[in-house]
Amino acid sequence: MKIFSVISAILITAFFFSFSLHHKKEYNRLYESSVNDLDKQLSRLLEVIKNNDVSVQTGREHIRRQIKTCRLSLKGLDFWFRYFEPVAYRKINGPLPVEWENEVFEKFEPPYRREGAGLTLAEQYLDEETVSGDSLSGLITSSVNALATFRADSITQNLDSHHHFFLANRLYLLNLAALYTTGFECPDTSSVIHELRSMLKKVKEIYSTFDETFPSISLSKEYLSLYDKAIVFVTGQPSQFSLFDHYTFIKDYVNPLFSMNQQFITRHSVVTKNYNDYSLNNNCSSIFDKSLYAPQNTKGIFSLVEDEALLKEIKQTGKLLFYDPLLSANNLRSCASCHKPTEYFTDTTQTTSLQFDRKQRLERNTPTLINVIYNHLIMLDGKHISLQDQAKDVMHNEQEMNNDQDELLKKILSCKEYKVAFKKFLKYTPEEKEVTLSHIVSAITYYYADFSHYAAPFDNAMNNRQTISADVQKGFNLFMSKAQCATCHFVPMFNGVKPPYIGSEFEVIGVPEDTGYHKLSPDKGRYKVNPAHETMNAFRTGTIRNTAFTKPYMHNGILQTLEQVIDLYDAGGGAGKKLAVINQTLSSDSLRLSDPEKKELIAFIHSLNENIIFEAPPSVLPRSANKELNNRKTGGEY
Repeated sequence: MKIFSVISAILITAFFFSFSLHHKKEYNRLYESSVNDLDKQLSRLLEVIKNNDVSVQTGREHIRRQIKTCRLSLKGLDFWFRYFEPVAYRKINGPLPVEWENEVFEKFEPPYRREGAGLTLAEQYLDEETVSGDSLSGLITSSVNALATFRADSITQNLDSHHHFFLANRLYLLNLAALYTTGFECPDTSSVIHELRSMLKKVKEIYSTFDETFPSISLSKEYLSLYDKAIVFVTGQPSQFSLFDHYTFIKDYVNPLFSMNQQFITRHSVVTKNYNDYSLNNNCSSIFDKSLYAPQNTKGIFSLVEDEALLKEIKQTGKLLFYDPLLSANNLRSCASCHKPTEYFTDTTQTTSLQFDRKQRLERNTPTLINVIYNHLIMLDGKHISLQDQAKDVMHNEQEMNNDQDELLKKILSCKEYKVAFKKFLKYTPEEKEVTLSHIVSAITYYYADFSHYAAPFDNAMNNRQTISADVQKGFNLFMSKAQCATCHFVPMFNGVKPPYIGSEFEVIGVPEDTGYHKLSPDKGRYKVNPAHETMNAFRTGTIRNTAFTKPYMHNGILQTLEQVIDLYDAGGGAGKKLAVINQTLSSDSLRLSDPEKKELIAFIHSLNENIIFEAPPSVLPRSANKELNNRKTGGEY
């Protein structure tokens, strides 16, 4: 009897092992067959290019049709490819010929040139007046070569466990909200919805094979049911890009699916080894929750402090410092001089602030500090990787505060209230033996970062906490489609940080020096930090949250109203206004927005206004042992 039981157990174990191995092979086979199909279609595309005359329209159309076939084939692999190896992916479907800022590594090393290739660039190239067959083939040959990366054991071994699946699915859902429906990488917007439908169905096949392979950690019936409803919804939507209901799609389908997938990540103890997950928060339950990703450390040197009472003290000290002109060499200028808290931490009264000498003007408009913590790179040219480095730079900059580090510390510590506070805080930064400038700036950044955690009515609507008007919904749908705003301002922060939220985007839109558009602004922007043809006049894409309160607009503050900003984009940027902008990343074609559409866009932008509760400034500042310093004014004098 015992022998029979042992044999039965062995047979049952062997059966389930064989069953699991069979289905694991099926899951791998789906991946492998999808890669082979794309390889086949790309090879076919190379043949079509070779056999057609690219100088005539009929030849180009033959090529274009095969490109579209390849794109549909790629949609069956996007789920894996984007997550496994985004650099190689750009060789298959890169949105730009050259990119300099795209990985989290930009925070730890200088940016380097990354060349794109593939389907999107090939399709765009076909629209140029002169097309070379060899150049076109080169773009596709790079795609074929990139496929080898996705066949490597280092990639395919991920398919043998469940960990990659839920993380790749998270990125897929984020891209459904932010990229796949916006035309970000689909030159022919008439194909966007068609490709979306195809992708949704192909990912359903991935879901099915995954569930068969890993039945103990399969997707829930609730998830699959909602996903099927999403497919039905998209299938029933108009094929015209500008008529697609992005608002309902994201609110009723994508965001709830994201929430369930986050639960799967926690429930199944998913582990990542992929830098795509660098800043994403596994505990965030909504795409429209500001805890979704965390690019900046607001505590700085106080990172290890968790005690709420102590953090409150640090924040209060930071507030005093923010308003204290001791930070400047002449004791007349504070952080609040330019970043006025009641004006959303910017200055709406002037185009650019005075320089330290009180005579000349700074080159750039004062940016709001609200939501600045959701950028990986700080300042409009991306000069700094941390809020603390930026604060130090301002204090030392001869055009802004012009202060010497030793002198600044001496003045601050001459105030008993500051000295006592920082001596206490010093215990919680054991690597430091004395109070440093890092303690000063970390208290300041922790103070003002607290004002970046407010939600807007649009966030609440997306999370089913309130309703918004039809005009706001229409404005959002325009933002995501016809107006092309979402190809640079990505959900949910509506800034230049796109999924997987590990890098900051820079754009060239051709900002003028004057409202008559006689000359391009001479500010070189990102070029000053990273000199390259592509970075000339490029600036970090800022958030459109709270823009109703943060005029003037653009890096030089040249535009005073949202209507002027929309008109600039509607015209096709500086190039559309006939300025010479040879590397403009914004299309120079007019958007042809109607007046009602512009009003709907503004209605949506206003729905991103956050009802921030600002505090009164300190009634008094800490007194110094140096009596000459005790006449300083809270907030400074200019």
